[in-house]
Amino acid sequence: MSIACSVYIVTLNCAAWLEDTLNSVADFAEVIILDSGSTDQTYAIAEKFANVRISHQDWQGYAAQKSLALAQCQFDWVLNLDGDEVLSEALKQEIIATIQADQIDALITPINDVFLAVPNSKHTKKHAKVRFFRKSRGQYDLENKVHENVLIDGTSVRALGDIYHYGESSIFIKVEKNNQYSNLKAAEKFQKGKQPSVLKLVLVMPVTFLKSYFIRRSCFNGWRGFVNSMINAFYAFLKEAKLFEQHLQTKNKQRNDR
Repeated sequence: MSIACSVYIVTLNCAAWLEDTLNSVADFAEVIILDSGSTDQTYAIAEKFANVRISHQDWQGYAAQKSLALAQCQFDWVLNLDGDEVLSEALKQEIIATIQADQIDALITPINDVFLAVPNSKHTKKHAKVRFFRKSRGQYDLENKVHENVLIDGTSVRALGDIYHYGESSIFIKVEKNNQYSNLKAAEKFQKGKQPSVLKLVLVMPVTFLKSYFIRRSCFNGWRGFVNSMINAFYAFLKEAKLFEQHLQTKNKQRNDR
């Protein structure tokens, strides 16, 4: 018997991980994939699964794209995965139990980043997001350009099981993603009227490293934890540096338009 829950996924060239993703939710009632123009085997893989429906949608931004995929879901309960994520068996059982109990509105799910082929140590403090919720109780904050959040009108409980994230399989890929994300976050801050700060520019990198390596306990991940924390710190620095750049470009444009 299938699990009475819709899974929705947005994809772009996710063939490297998608089969594992879809196998992990093969017993869910339906899987909605909204693809923004894959040129790899994403469609061929999706069409292997009887519970999957895939369609094209030009890219609208992270929150807007996921919101469009969510709108296609037919069941009261929904689960969001990315095309490089795999649902753990432990979390699947929590989802089944939550649907049956029908007492809360969402699960805040830990994301276990598999960095350089190794999952986080059990001693690390994983970041977590709302990924499973009642469709009627959740909506996306469309102002966020990246790291989209589901806003829940109701009761949320932190889950014990993980979603495994395989998309950061190499240092190159992680750094490349962070470069793209920092562009979007700087633009988002600029549009919200945030002003750059020299003090924050100087301090954000060491503070973020200390937070990642010690407070979030990446130190338990060995040398991978050190590398990952350094990259996270540089990502935080890039967001602030690019906010300075946005303001500089605007001033130069205004000067040239005079």
